[in-house]
Amino acid sequence: MSAKPKLYYFNGRGKMESIRWLLAAAGVEFEEEFLETRDQYEKLLQGGSLLFQQVPMVEIDGMRMVQTRAILSYIAAKYNLYGKDLKERALIDMYVGGTDDLMGFILMFPFLSAEDKEKQRALIVEKATSRYFPVYEKLLKDHGQDFLVGNNFSWADVHLLEAILMVEEKKSDVLSGFPQLQAFKARISSIPAIKKFLEPGSQRKPVPDDKYVETVRRVLRMYYDVKAN
Repeated sequence: MSAKPKLYYFNGRGKMESIRWLLAAAGVEFEEEFLETRDQYEKLLQGGSLLFQQVPMVEIDGMRMVQTRAILSYIAAKYNLYGKDLKERALIDMYVGGTDDLMGFILMFPFLSAEDKEKQRALIVEKATSRYFPVYEKLLKDHGQDFLVGNNFSWADVHLLEAILMVEEKKSDVLSGFPQLQAFKARISSIPAIKKFLEPGSQRKPVPDDKYVETVRRVLRMYYDVKAN
């Protein structure tokens, strides 16, 4: 296996993007193998690399890891982005879980019909502004610290920034009523490792396009239409 973590996924965001974000935040260089054909996917299946017959899959520290949450937890713990004790870890898990729920509405977006995309766009903005962003706005205001947990940069901060930027792609002024989150976004984005990842030419993936959707459908044999929530 490569000394660098190696990521197996499509050349697009999907569930792998949060893994890319976290590795980048930790300052870890990684390699990628993009799945472009069904044969590549079948080879991984036949080789026993995909424990539950699905990607993402990451080769790291002599392991072939699957299940996105397990991969993220391992990376966060390995690179000291998972709090200093059990209580902080529980808070990070809770905040990441909430942010994950919001991101779930966005991950399916590229696979929707044009009509359903407009409905989903409105739903994403509504959920972000009424359920999720108010939680983090109040948290940051109440404790008056730069970061979500323990006043130290953690996985929770990385995940929230990723989610904020994803929602802004659906509505650019979505943070207009959230001054604490505006400051948080500017603060976290200025961290050198994050700033580098946000620059053109990084391994951050763009908004999924039709080519990405077609590739995922072909490789995974997704011959059905995804429905909006």
